[in-house]
Amino acid sequence: MNPARKQGLAEIGLTLGFLGLIAAFALNFWGRPEARAVNPPTPPEFTNTTTVRLSAADLYRTDGDTSGFACYSCHDTKKQLLVNLDSKGEVILAEPHKEIVMQHGRKNRNDHCFNCHNPKNLEQLRVRDSETFKLTEGNRLCGACHGPTYRDWEKGVHGRVAGYWDRSRGSAVRSDCTSCHDPHSPEFPSLKPAPRPNPLHPHPPTGEVASKGGTPAH
Repeated sequence: MNPARKQGLAEIGLTLGFLGLIAAFALNFWGRPEARAVNPPTPPEFTNTTTVRLSAADLYRTDGDTSGFACYSCHDTKKQLLVNLDSKGEVILAEPHKEIVMQHGRKNRNDHCFNCHNPKNLEQLRVRDSETFKLTEGNRLCGACHGPTYRDWEKGVHGRVAGYWDRSRGSAVRSDCTSCHDPHSPEFPSLKPAPRPNPLHPHPPTGEVASKGGTPAH
């Protein structure tokens, strides 16, 4: 067979081969890889960095509504406030304070206004040794009873620190105790756990694999 004929046959063979490949791909002869599942985005409630409430210090610092701390806009400075108790020794809240839930401590043993508020100056806080604090110094009042937790908070173990762990890159701000805990009912509500981390290459949905005769991935 002369060289020209060999070359012609080779070209025909290559052409037929390429045409066969084109047909095979067009007809999906070998099948296509399974489409990978798309990782859903993390729900925004798990990425929200705001605290569940605002402390007195937060409100004063951000020029928020602090009218609720102006006790003497309603109370008389010349009259000492008396706390009324029911037959069980529980505080009877006046109508303007009905929204407050009093549940501080085991068996509500700390449910008395003057355990934390200064009866001589309602716009101050106090501890049992009569040391007084400003309303914006609530962390110090919490620390008077919750010493170990307060020390953890100071070190950044308890609570949340916003900003930089590496102080050389910027400042860090610790959220106040009452930015998370209601001082009258401080038990923190249970939180729904965040979703587990998504795999880098998620498997296709189990039902999709099973419908095609494959083995579900685990």
